[in-house]
Formats: sequence, structure tokens, C-alpha cells
Amino acid sequence: MRGKKGRLHSDPDDPPRRRANKVRGHGNWDNDRPPVFGTVGRESGQVRLQVGESSSAEPLLRFVEGTTKPDVTLNTDEWQGYNRVSGTGRVHATVCHTPGKRVWARDNDGDGINEVHNNTMEGFWTGLRNYLRPFRGVSKWFLHQ
Repeated sequence: MRGKKGRLHSDPDDPPRRRANKVRGHGNWDNDRPPVFGTVGRESGQVRLQVGESSSAEPLLRFVEGTTKPDVTLNTDEWQGYNRVSGTGRVHATVCHTPGKRVWARDNDGDGINEVHNNTMEGFWTGLRNYLRPFRGVSKWFLHQ
């Protein structure tokens, strides 16, 4: 192991720190990468966010049921966590973000307007990430603020 610029680290049991959390996979509260659930109304523009304990289907469904009306259409990507959304009575439309099969927006009725997309929420996440970047990360304990 190396310490500062070419010097060997004095204690091999205490390696130098690494930037960011390198844990792979979906985040949860225990691995210090809690998911943030979000919905945005296309017509109202209202955004609802909530820090979750895990990215499994149960907390996601609770969030969807608590922040949307039963008669709405939810547009998502094809992540398997959304599979049970249609069981809540909501219409569920998806776009595929899988490499090689990517479709960012889809026209369902052939009128030339892409009704199915999640670009609104994707753009929101980009803006939020850019806003938080100067803070070099936010503690999970304060993320809800």
C-alpha cells in the first residue's frame, strides 16, 4: 500500500481513504446509499421526494401509492422494482434503457407525440445532482432536508 506520493503507508491495517462509496448494486440505508424516490406531475409540475430505507418493491409501492392518485399513468424505465406498480390500479407504461435496445421515448398512439418517457424525472435528478455536487456528498441523516 502506498501513502502520500510514493511513500509506503506505515500501517497496512489502516489503508488510506478512498473517495466515494464504492459499494456496487442498489443502495439501502445500511450501506450508506439510501435511495431517493421521486414523482413529478407532468401537468402540475409538483415534485415529491422521499428518502427510502431500501430500493425493494415494498417501500417503492408505498411511496407511489402515497404520492399519486389511483387513476394516473406512471412512466418508468424497465427496472424490475416497478413490476408490481400496475397492481396498485395505476396504468404503468415503460421505456427501455437497456444498452443495445435503448428507447428514450415512445409514441403509443401514432400521432407523432412521444407520450411515454421519463425525461422529466431524469432531468430533475440531473439538476439535483448538479446542485449537490459542490457539497461533496450529503450525510444520509440530513438527506431528507
